[in-house]
Amino acid sequence: MKPDLNDPAWAWAPFQPDAARPWDLRLAAHLYRRAAFGGTWPELQRALSEGPQTTIEKLVHPTPETAAFNRLYDDYENAAAASAGYGSQAWWLRRMIESPQPLQEQVTLFWHNHFGISNVHVKGNASLCRHTHILRQHGLGSFEALLDAVLAQPAVWICLGARDNGKRSLSDSSVRIVMDQYTLGPGRCSDSDVREGTRALTGWIVSQGELRFVPGEYDASPKRILDQEGDFDRKALVRILAKQPATGNWLARHLVRWFVSDTAKPSDALLAPLAKQLTGEGGTSKAVEMLLRSNLFFSTEAYRQKVRSPVELALGIIRPLEGRTGTMQLAADLARLGQDLYEPPTIRGWAGGLSWINPLTMLGRAKLAEALLAESGAYEGKLDPAAVADRHGHLAKDGGRQFLVDLYLQGELGSEARSEDAGPADPRRFAAHLASLPEFQLA
Repeated sequence: MKPDLNDPAWAWAPFQPDAARPWDLRLAAHLYRRAAFGGTWPELQRALSEGPQTTIEKLVHPTPETAAFNRLYDDYENAAAASAGYGSQAWWLRRMIESPQPLQEQVTLFWHNHFGISNVHVKGNASLCRHTHILRQHGLGSFEALLDAVLAQPAVWICLGARDNGKRSLSDSSVRIVMDQYTLGPGRCSDSDVREGTRALTGWIVSQGELRFVPGEYDASPKRILDQEGDFDRKALVRILAKQPATGNWLARHLVRWFVSDTAKPSDALLAPLAKQLTGEGGTSKAVEMLLRSNLFFSTEAYRQKVRSPVELALGIIRPLEGRTGTMQLAADLARLGQDLYEPPTIRGWAGGLSWINPLTMLGRAKLAEALLAESGAYEGKLDPAAVADRHGHLAKDGGRQFLVDLYLQGELGSEARSEDAGPADPRRFAAHLASLPEFQLA
């Protein structure tokens, strides 16, 4: 009997491999694509040996060196953010490649997309750098703590329309974004709720690039927000919004789209268990863990049902090859493909899905793959598919072709593409060929 994807009991039960859905290279690579931007051959082999639940345990929980790694890279990003250009974004990309907890970077990117804070409005790399640090610090914790930290950042207020002039800052339309996009979802609050929410945020102004509280500007009179009454200030507003069931549902919907499928349209009933984690004590960490362990995540409706963003595409080429490459050039190239890490196009982030794909971007993606894997040029030949194939004992047989097919596509090629005549013989050019195929564009 085919499982009912709309049955929450089945969807959120932990995945247990069986004859119909064996734990194999396909599913191990699926997990690593979604949770870690792609897996190396040793990571995939270890996952096959240890099984899905142990592998997820290691992906979700920080290793002992993660904290020290993040402190070091915070310093690198802060130093680079002191000047214009792509320096800070380049260090973030390097962090994504090298982090001992890549899931943390995936979740940081998720929240960056969710809040949609852009340097087009903020006009300061240092502020955007601080914003990503806040998302990383709180991204796997409680949503209330994350929202409180986000709404304490001047970059967020400026992007929402506050002026850096020491005057009363946010308008009703700005607070509507906080309610409709950041928390409750569209149509879940009234105009009166928005006006009262704006009053709760009075007293806060952006002055000389900092968010400051001016007691004389605060409206201390009682307010009524979402059927609750009281002398609500910013923290109270955050608490009210973060605990709403509608907020849990909205965030759960976004999380499923990010980790499961671009086209998924889950019912409210299906989302309810995940939403409960997001607004309860479990927080984002437990919600993500629940999602990654689930039958839903390992279902056919999730497998290769996401178009890779430019960042995911590039890291999906780089990480499996166990190398480093020039991320300053990469940041610029990704911006040309539509994903400047510090400039989401709207307050709703990047549209994602099929919006990433058109004839022009497909050509650009192919050229990026060629450049990353070329023996010389902008990326200086630092990624070497032949060396990786040789390191794992697969170069001698067929020049590493089957190894690269397994590493990048887990053997999933049509008969024409699998032909010995398909694709160039040189390992670098063959790897670039694989990374340009439609199958590789799907995470």
